[in-house]
Parts: sequence; C-alpha cells; structure tokens
Amino acid sequence: MAHVLTAASAVGSEVFAAIALLVISFIVLLILRYYLPLRTTPAYILVPIFFALWLPAFIVLLVPIDLASSAATDDEAARGIWFPPRLLLVSWRITYWLTFVLTWFILPILAEYSDAGYREPKDRLLYSLRENAQYHAIVLGSGILGLIYVFISYGISFNSMKGLVMALAYCWGLVLAIYLMGHGLVSIPRSLIRKGSISGRLRQLQTRAPKIYEKMEDSLANLEELEIQVSELSKRKTGSARIYQDWIEELADMCSVPESRPSSVLPRMGDESRILPTVITEKYLADLTRQLDSARHARSRYVDEWNRLLEHASRTQAILDSGPSKKLDFGRPSPGSSMFGSLTLLTPYSRYLLHFHVKPVLSVILGGFLAMASACIIWSELVKAALPSLSVIRLTVVHHWTGDKGQVGFAGQVIAALWILYMCTAALVSMTEVKVWRGRALVRRNTAYESAFWYAGQVARLSVPLSYNFLTFQSPKIYTQTTFYDFLGDKIDLTPLGKWFDYLFPILVLLPVCATLFGLYGKVKRMFGFDMELVTDDEDEPAYGSGSWREGRDLIERELNGASISRREAVTGRAVGSRAAPILSVPAARTDGTRTPFATSPSYRDNPTRPGQSSRGAAAGPDPEDDNFFASFGHRFKNTIDSIDTPKWIQEIGDGFKKPKWMGGDDDDGGAGASGSAAGGTDNSDVRRWFGGESRIRL
Repeated sequence: MAHVLTAASAVGSEVFAAIALLVISFIVLLILRYYLPLRTTPAYILVPIFFALWLPAFIVLLVPIDLASSAATDDEAARGIWFPPRLLLVSWRITYWLTFVLTWFILPILAEYSDAGYREPKDRLLYSLRENAQYHAIVLGSGILGLIYVFISYGISFNSMKGLVMALAYCWGLVLAIYLMGHGLVSIPRSLIRKGSISGRLRQLQTRAPKIYEKMEDSLANLEELEIQVSELSKRKTGSARIYQDWIEELADMCSVPESRPSSVLPRMGDESRILPTVITEKYLADLTRQLDSARHARSRYVDEWNRLLEHASRTQAILDSGPSKKLDFGRPSPGSSMFGSLTLLTPYSRYLLHFHVKPVLSVILGGFLAMASACIIWSELVKAALPSLSVIRLTVVHHWTGDKGQVGFAGQVIAALWILYMCTAALVSMTEVKVWRGRALVRRNTAYESAFWYAGQVARLSVPLSYNFLTFQSPKIYTQTTFYDFLGDKIDLTPLGKWFDYLFPILVLLPVCATLFGLYGKVKRMFGFDMELVTDDEDEPAYGSGSWREGRDLIERELNGASISRREAVTGRAVGSRAAPILSVPAARTDGTRTPFATSPSYRDNPTRPGQSSRGAAAGPDPEDDNFFASFGHRFKNTIDSIDTPKWIQEIGDGFKKPKWMGGDDDDGGAGASGSAAGGTDNSDVRRWFGGESRIRL
C-alpha cells in the first residue's frame, strides 16, 4: 500500500517534468531554426543536433530533481519535484550514455561525413571513419597508462573498464569546462556593464570594425580565387577531366563566376598553389569541393557579422544622437529583422527613454548581479575541498536542516537549476568568443553542418562535468545519497587520483578568471606577436596610438552612407578580390595629427552631421586624444603655425632685386624668380647645384 501511495504521489512531479520537457523541446527547435533552415536541412543532421541540445537541457532539470528526491523535505507543501528511485536511475542511464555516444561517436562521424567533399555516400563515410579512427587512436594511446594502472589495482573486469572510460571522459570534459566557464564568468558581467555606456558601446563597435571588414574582404578574395580555379577547371574537356565532368559541372553551378569577369584577376592563378594539376583525381576534386564549401560559409559568416555590426553601430549612434532632441527613431526595419523588431509600439519619446535611460541602467544592474553570482561560484570552487560549510551555493540550495541532515525543497530546486544554467551559459558563451576552433562559427540561418555538429557536441560534452561539479558544492551527506553520485561519482572516486582531481582541479578556475579579468590574452599577444585571435573580448579595448577606432568610425560611416569600396567596385566593374588591401589611394596627411587608411571615406570632421541627426560632437563629446600631453601640444602648435598665412609685406620683400646669373637668376624674369621663391613657388636655384648635379648632393 505504501508503494502504491508513493507511486501515486509522484504523478504530479512526472506530469510537471513532462510539460517541462515539451517546453525544452520547443525552445531547442527555435534554436535550430535560428541557425539552420529546417526545411532544407536533412534529417540525419537535424535529429542528432536536436538530441545533443535537448539532453543537456534535461540534465539541468534532472540534477535538482535528483537532489530533491534524495533529500526530500518532511513538509509536503515545501517538497519539490521528485522521481522514484527506479525512474531516476533509468533517466540517468539513458541521458548519460546517449550523451556519451553522441559526443564521442555519432556527432564526430556525421561532422566529418558532411565535410568530406566526396559525391558518393560510401566515399564520404569511409573518409569520416578514417579521420575519426586517427583521433580515437590518439585518445586510446594516451589512456593506455591509466588502463594499466586500473587493471593492476582493481583487476580486469567490465566494471573497472567502464569506470575508467567514464572517469577519463569526465576529466577531459572538466578540463575544457572549467577553462571556458572561468572565462565566461568574467566576460558576461563585464560585457553587460560596458553596455551601460552608450558611447563606450559605440567605441567597441568602431574598434572591431576594421578587423571584421578585413576578414570579410579576405573571405571574399579567397572565395573568388577558388571560383576562378573552378572556372578554369570547367574549361578542361579532355584527359582525366572527362571522367569527372558531372562533378566539375556541379562545382561550376555552386560558383557565381560571371562571363564578363575582368582579366585583371586572372594573374592570381599564376600562384603555384593555384595551378591546376595535370591529372585530375577524385581526391583533388574532394579537396576542392571541401575548400569551396568552407570558403562559401566563411564568406557568409563574415558578411553576416559585418552587417550585424553595421546595424548595431547605426542603432547605437542613433541612440547617442537622440540626447539633445529626446526623440529616437530607428527608421524602417531591415528586411531580415524579426517580427518583434518590425513592431513600432512606442512613440519616439518613449523609445528614447527606454534605450537612452532604462536599458543602460538595467544592463549595469544585471551585470553587477551576475558579477556577484560569478564571485560566489569561484568562491565555492575554492573552498569546497577545505571549507565546504562556507560554500555560498550550498547555503542557497539547502534551506532546511534537521540536525546534520539537509533537505532540498522546491525553492532550492529552482535556485539549483539557475546556478547550473548560469555555469553552462558561461562555458557556452566562451566557446563563441575564443577563436581557436579552426574557423568554426555559428551563423544565423546559414551555419555550416560541420560547425553545427561540433558546437552541439561541445554543448553535450560540457553539460555532464559541469553538472557533477555543481553537485560537489553541496554537503557530502547530501550529494553522496543522490542517484547521480551512485551512477557517476563512484566511478570518478574509484581511484584516489580521480578523487583528488575532482576536488583540486577546479581551483585552477582562477587561471582563466585572472587572464580574462586583467587582459592577459592581449598582453601575451602583443608580447610574442601572435597573429591568432585568442579572445575577442580583449579586442574591445582601444588600441591607443594606432587609430583603430578612428579607422572603424570612418569605415562604418562610409558604409552607411553608401560609399563603400565594394559598392564602388560593383559600379565600376572592378573585382572585389583583385586588390591586396581595402585602400583606394594613399591617404593624405590629416591636420589633426592622426592617420586613416581610408582616404576617400568621409570623416566626422569633414562631414559632422547627417540628415536628420544632430552633430556627433554635441552628442558624443570631444574625441579623446590618443597621445600624451607633450605630443598633443606639439601637434596643436604645429597645426597653428601651418595654418598662418604669410603676410603680404613679407612676400613682397625682394621683388625689386634681381639675382645674378651665377646664382641662377634671369634678367628676363622681371624678378619673377625671386618673388616665386618667396611665395613658395619652384625655381631652379639650389645651393646643392654648386656641388654638381641637379638639386642633388653628389658624394
């Protein structure tokens, strides 16, 4: 009878969990729709990625349920969502092993399959299996020592083998998760606090603009070179190319090479790396297909990133300019904006209050709150081994204590789910900021399949170690009674090495935290001259003395005014990839002592106002000087002297005198030579001619 009552009382919790899973499924579908076109994406891509995102979300829900099930409160009114032990064990088994198989086998194989470049499914599968076999051979070779140690200590058995695999997978996931989480715990609050300053937000966008524009131009040039290579390949109708004529025609259909391409771009094919091979092989065409597909997605990525930067910069500048008028109008929404972005429910004045006053304050408040949450997580990581009773997370989750026994209610479950969600979010946000993932990126509606598989695999891989790491923040008398500990914790604590690794390694979270907090990535880059973009967050700092934010300001202004280089070339018929750098001409010296590589772009000093907007100087204030006091004073003094016109009485001095012929004078000039020299004109008189030569000193 007791068993029947227990099962009946869990029906409400099971119904709640089922509804939560439906909501999670709907959210995952919206995420997939944002990054991938659902109608044209094959099912073998959508289904694994869906489960790779759905399972971590279920783990975030399952950990608080496990806590409340093992440490249920005596008061039924405060009791949270709980499962019977058997249902909880089955849920953990299905969730963990399905996640394990997805991250280590299914997703990597499908990722390489989608990026193989071959036409036939058999060839693509063989290529994927070969690439993954090399990776797993390296992983297996690195785990041989651990396997020998476990077999010697605990004998050869299936349980010891399974424990070793689970422990190694957990340790590898924890290493990556702790680093990424430490970076995100700093970057998320800092970015929110920085958004509280509208002018600072605009300065960050201007600082990033030149680098993004350069990458976009490089991606366009790289894609054009590959398209030219395919165009030259399609002209070959004899020899080995006849066998793969259908494949070559498919590649030509993927390209957008116009018939009237200027001949100025064809010399690029003279590079040795771009010369077509004498014999066209299947491997060559597969590599070319893979490179072409990668270049197209890179082009789409940087074009999308550049367009979003322009949109954000335009909106931010409009918000900044609305200060004097107290009216904000963003104009017509862009064609690619969402349904909510197209709605115009607010008046210009209410929109000004929202974006100019309310949102910056809310951003600073939320950033400060998340900064305190990050500090609590870091503190709990540091003290969980030595002083577990001082863990802040432990005190916020366990509210009910009966002697030495802790109890977790519904409020504790909600707080626990929020803690895990924030930890996972910090790690996942860092994955999009740290640019060391072989050019992979998430692009709205056009993400490459290989990138989608990789990011989904990382989301699934990081969820289990972060969830168990959160579980260890609690009192040992609580988390050792959970089903999650019986399922995974025993395997991690199988050896003393695994137990100490679980307790001491999370302390290393201070490394990414300090590196992100004090900008060590940028300092290391500048010290060693690395050309690799490690972390984009450090690039938000202005490069003083380099004028990077000024270049970005002029570049954004020129693009928004319709005077971009790409648009000029579209009109003149000049190819985008036929230049080495985005420079139209050699820039002239500027009167304020700064430099800009975009000589044709209108600067704010040349064109201070835009139609319908106030002056930038009045809204944003004076531009900060990049130089020190003495350099700034020298620039201003020089500009003042250069701007003074020579008085007329000084110019007329010497008009009545004629130079002798031995000094280069001419009686027929009528004094023109002297006056021209005094007025700054050119003549043939130069003391250096006395030493032989025409205005040159000969040694």
